Formats: sequence, structure tokens, C-alpha cells
Amino acid sequence: MTSVTGTTPAGHRSADEIGRTPAGPRRLPPLGVTKTVPLPDVVTRILPSGLKVLAAHRPSVPMAEIRLRIPFAAPGDTADPAHTARAELLSSTLLTGTPGRDRVAIDDELAAVGAELHVGVDPERLQVAGSGLAEGLPTVLGVLADVLTAATHPDAEIVRERERLVERIMVARAQPRTIAREALQRKRFGNHPIALEMPQAADVAAVQADEVRALHAEAVVPGGSSLVLVGDLDPEQVIAQVEQILGGWTADHPARELSPPPPLPEGEVELVHRPGAVQSQLRLSAPALRREDERYAALQLANLVLGGYFSSRLVENLREDKGYTYHANSGVEFIPGGAVLGVETDTATDVTAPALLETRYELGRVTVVPPTPEEVDAARRYAIGSLLISLDSQGGLAATLSALDADGLDVEWLRDRPVRLDAVTYEQVAEAALEFFAPTRFTGVVVADAEAVGRPLRALGGIA
Repeated sequence: MTSVTGTTPAGHRSADEIGRTPAGPRRLPPLGVTKTVPLPDVVTRILPSGLKVLAAHRPSVPMAEIRLRIPFAAPGDTADPAHTARAELLSSTLLTGTPGRDRVAIDDELAAVGAELHVGVDPERLQVAGSGLAEGLPTVLGVLADVLTAATHPDAEIVRERERLVERIMVARAQPRTIAREALQRKRFGNHPIALEMPQAADVAAVQADEVRALHAEAVVPGGSSLVLVGDLDPEQVIAQVEQILGGWTADHPARELSPPPPLPEGEVELVHRPGAVQSQLRLSAPALRREDERYAALQLANLVLGGYFSSRLVENLREDKGYTYHANSGVEFIPGGAVLGVETDTATDVTAPALLETRYELGRVTVVPPTPEEVDAARRYAIGSLLISLDSQGGLAATLSALDADGLDVEWLRDRPVRLDAVTYEQVAEAALEFFAPTRFTGVVVADAEAVGRPLRALGGIA
């Protein structure tokens, strides 16, 4: 840096000096040795109720993060619209009242200790997530125990939330990305429960309060559930608090796990007609690997090269070179018993067919033209760096531990992740790309105005 006197500190060169040096700027120093992630020990205990508790001391700030995961699958092996509608209303009203607290009292009690809780549900699980001052954790656990064991789902709250949900669903169903997601889920999973992520407005409107209460009594149970606590806390002490405060949450049966869906069907990409659409949504998918597979690290790097981050081939081609889209990406989505690859982009109607052509081209290119060492090394740096950043906060660590526990993995898998990524060879990445990204493996949907794009799409082949 040049000083106010126009000179540079000893040992440093000015920009002008760098420009006049034949060798140019100095080379970047080599990367240091990749080490394991510096993570705290995680104390794990299964309580008599069947609730699994994981607690970790991460005192970066005087806060605590909480993640409760309850398996919440629909009964049977086919989608159940009534269950999905009831589950949405249950999650929306879980924190709205108990015999001892109404909605306002719950909110006030949490706010008094700087805490908040949020509830969400999907085909796999019901989740209660939140944070608060570490010293107020017993209060948060007390509120949680109350709603888990005694939530009343008041009639007035059911009516209010039902009306709100109906309106939100109607708005969401008009959005192109929602339409594309639902079409893709049907294409991939048929009538399996995992395909039904959002209920129909009519099904929500038909739900009665007693049905929500019955679902709570049947499905909100501790057996098979997990509670993750991360923050400025003593793990042994907080597990003892959980056992004492949540000791009354019991049931004579475990939570219902979602069964694995059938293998992805092979076949053509389905053209879903959306009359008058000025944009098209391209969604492709193929089978992938689960995290615990020894080849997953190579697949992760191959995916990053293809479309997993901004410096990927898909972004370079479809966005930077062709200007077909603002975003193009690929990724791995984990499902019960397996995983799926996804490739997606949104594009204008008049370039739908060219965008699909270029997407297939990049799938084929990464398959037969292996990623270069430079591409792999850049992807590796990104993968390790983003992992470290995601685990730096209490919330990031809590969310990751909860997700890994659902897959049967623990903190040691996470701790060794950078070393495994660093050990992947260029040949292993090339092999993963060859095995998993061949264009013929991919099915999917294109949501578009079929009258405008159908003919050029079908000329490419592989379009139903």
C-alpha cells in the first residue's frame, strides 16, 4: 500500500513496480495442508422415551440453537392429500395454545429470554427450530414440552391459519417454479408420499380442528425423533435438563418414517403445457449417491464443475456465453434410502430448445471431456471453504448435525470431510462424471407453452 508520501513500505512493491517487473505479480502461495474441521465433541444420548438428544458446546456467542426433528410420514406407501393438509395446519398451530398458555403467552415467554421457535413440515419430518439466550434454554425447553404434550390447536386458530394457508397455497400454485417443482416430483416419484410437498387448497379448507388434534396425538411422538442443541452450554447438563423437562413426552409407538421411493423411472423428458408462458422451466434429474458412499466426494466435485457453483460450466455456457438465463445450477438432493441429481434453469420461451440443447451438451461434455485439474482444484477449494463457513455458526452446525443424524451419520463424518475431499483424485472425479452425468440417465420436465416450444423441443429428441 502506498503511503501519503508516495513511497511503499519496505518489502512491498507498488502497482507501477509490479507492472514493470517482467515476471509480473508474485505467484499465490501454495495452499496449506488440509486438516479436519475443528468441531466440538457431540454428546449423544437416547432417553427412555426414545428421543435422541445431541448436544455440543460451541460458545462463540452466549446463545443456543435448537433443532427438533420428528419423522412425520403419511400412513401407507402412497400420497395422502388429507394427511398433507392436516400436517400443514398442525405445524401452523402447534405454537398457538395449550391449557396453560395462549399464543400471546407463548410468544411473550420466549421473547423474555431472547428466543423464538419456528415450525415446518414436509413429507419426511416435522421440525421445530429456533434459538435464544443460552441462560434461557430451560424456559425454551419448558415451552417446547408444553406444546409437544398439550397443544390444543384452538378452533379459532385453526380457522385463522386455514384461511391464511388457503390463500398462500393459491398464490404459490400460480408461480412457475412451484408448478415446475410439482411436475418434477410427480415425474420422479409418481404417487409416493415424497412427491406431495404442498397440499391442495381445497384439502386444507376441509380440515377440521379435531382432525389436527388427532394427528398430533398419533404422530407427535418422541420415539425415533431427535433433538439437537448447540451453543454456549454444558452438554451433559443440558441433556439432564431435557430428560427432566421433556420427560412427560412419551408414547407407546415410534414416529412414522418415510419409506424409500421407488427408483427413478427412465424415460423421456415430459413437456408440461403452461398456456401463454413467457418463460420456461427446465428440470432434469437422475439417480445419485448418498453421503456415506465412498464415491460421494468425487461426485460432489464433479457436480460443482458442472453446475454446483457460479464458476461452473453450466453458468459459463448458459448465462455468461449464451445469455439464455440468469441462473443455471445442479445439485444433489437426499431422499430416504437414496439421492437424486438435479439440473435446473429458467429461460425465455424463444430460447427454450437451445437452452435444453446446451444443458444436454454440458452433461455430455462433463461425461466425455473430464474436468481439468484446474476445474477440480477450484471446485475442491470451494467445497472445503463453503463447508467451513457453513459450520462456523451455531445455527449452521445445529442444522447440519440434525440432517446428518437423519441419514445415520455423526460428527466424525463431518470432521473428516475436508480430508476426504482433498484426497479425491482427478481420475476419480472423471469416473464419477462418466458414471453419473451421462445425458441418457436424465429424465425430467420442461414447463412451457407447448404450442410455442413443442416442435423445436421434439426435434431434439427425448421429449414426450
